[in-house]
Amino acid sequence: MFKKDILLGKTVVVTGGGRGIGAAIACGYADAGAEVYIGSRTEEEIHHVVETIRATGKTAYGSVCDVTNFESLQAFFSLAAETMGGIDLLVVNAGINPEKETVEESSTELWKRTIDVNLIGAYYSVKAVIPYMKNRGGGKIITIGSGKGHRGSARGSAYACSKAGAWMLTKVLAEELADYNIAVNELIPGPTETSMNSGFGEKIDSVFTSGQEWVKKPEDIVPLAIFMAIQETTGPSHQSFSLAKRML
Repeated sequence: MFKKDILLGKTVVVTGGGRGIGAAIACGYADAGAEVYIGSRTEEEIHHVVETIRATGKTAYGSVCDVTNFESLQAFFSLAAETMGGIDLLVVNAGINPEKETVEESSTELWKRTIDVNLIGAYYSVKAVIPYMKNRGGGKIITIGSGKGHRGSARGSAYACSKAGAWMLTKVLAEELADYNIAVNELIPGPTETSMNSGFGEKIDSVFTSGQEWVKKPEDIVPLAIFMAIQETTGPSHQSFSLAKRML
């Protein structure tokens, strides 16, 4: 589908890159020739993904970071930029989806934690990376969104609200950074089998396999992620690219 080493010479940071969609995108970008720097809360996960990439002869690095701590992210991006010589692309992927209750039944602590990771964490991440992209003369920011951030759903208010906020952040950033050749877009994976979506087991035989949706593996997200990465910085921005049939 894409030319070999189509991302050669590009430097990429992926938050939440230790597993699931983030790990798949990191591996896919590395396979396409990019240097990849992975952030995660868990050192073991980082080591596994980095070594997996290096075993193929590609280049990868990583370090622990906490997206809910701005100082942690500043240090993380400083190290990533120093290690790779700059940052061309950021994938804002770190996220959680633990809350499955109604608003009335929900835990206030868990609700706030979801907003802190998915929305505040996205804000901290983009705020920390912008100076490096400006210094580079341009770049791309890809936020991993959700159809629930566009249409909502019952028993998931925190996740839906966090993703709705992240989508608005994407649109605002696209306008603010247009003059700096920094494109900002959202990627919506749609239903994907990851550890975060542990409830799919009960749903796959009904809603998702009835022709309404395509239930994906994390690797299935990679072609769209590469497509978004190879666009000109003067190309699409302020856009949402979706692999979901319905905006779930």
